[in-house]
Amino acid sequence: MAPHDFWQEFHPPGSFPTDGDFTSFYVAELEDGCQLRLPIRVLADGEHALASLIVNQASFAVLDALAEQLAAKIMPFDIEIVAGLPTLGLTLAAAVAQKLGHARYVPFGTSRKFWYRDDLSVALSSITTPEQQKRLYIDPRMLPLLEGRRIALIDDVISSGTSIVSGLHLMATCGIEPVAIGAAMLQSGRWREKLGSQGVQWLDRTVGVFATPILERTADRRWRAAA
Repeated sequence: MAPHDFWQEFHPPGSFPTDGDFTSFYVAELEDGCQLRLPIRVLADGEHALASLIVNQASFAVLDALAEQLAAKIMPFDIEIVAGLPTLGLTLAAAVAQKLGHARYVPFGTSRKFWYRDDLSVALSSITTPEQQKRLYIDPRMLPLLEGRRIALIDDVISSGTSIVSGLHLMATCGIEPVAIGAAMLQSGRWREKLGSQGVQWLDRTVGVFATPILERTADRRWRAAA
């Protein structure tokens, strides 16, 4: 399939096999059995890979469905306001907030506006941009929207857990703690150790629409879920 065709549609349950090896794409299954084809991104060692999701390149139909299902998963937490992590988490967070019936959401950012405060920022990195040293900011004017509210912190993908932990640190700097963490995709299980080191409660508060494993290369140059 052409690279621009990924993330454009859900396929009916059983459209593609999921219990064998994969070649050019990984097949993710949602709880209702619908399938989404994801490109395979090879990691630096050449022997392992991850299924990729770039939510702001997804079709509106796929984004809408992911947002609706994530909103349903965080709804039991009685969310009053949604906060989104940059960059791709902002697209999903805005859609989730709308699905919850909210009039707005709170975006965090990496671009420092002149009225921002350095004491309301933390260092930020991610698995997809490991060499870029950024800082995560919250607009001081947004603090009244978060203080004393039941907050969901949203990112598009949780992989190593680094970005989510940075979000938690930023909120803690503001004296704020979210009640839930949400993502469209939980990518492998590596995030659990990183997030759990911040408190075991976060493992119970974190939800995703679907999960994907680390993939390992087979002898015939295909990919399968790592043991």
